[in-house]
Amino acid sequence: MGNERNSHRTAVVLFAIAVIVATVLASVTTLERADKRTANSETLPGTTGLANSHAPLDRSPGQPALAK
Repeated sequence: MGNERNSHRTAVVLFAIAVIVATVLASVTTLERADKRTANSETLPGTTGLANSHAPLDRSPGQPALAK
């Protein structure tokens, strides 16, 4: 019975090592591909302000377009 318990413990330890190795490799792969740039609120040179507004629609959303 002691030999059975020892073999079970060995299997659990090997499985735990495999999970740890897979987690570390997945983390390294993910961090390697991640974009490390950060967003900022500064505007680029030449930016003049807000976008132009659009003309109002002739119909409400969900209504079919009017044929002219």
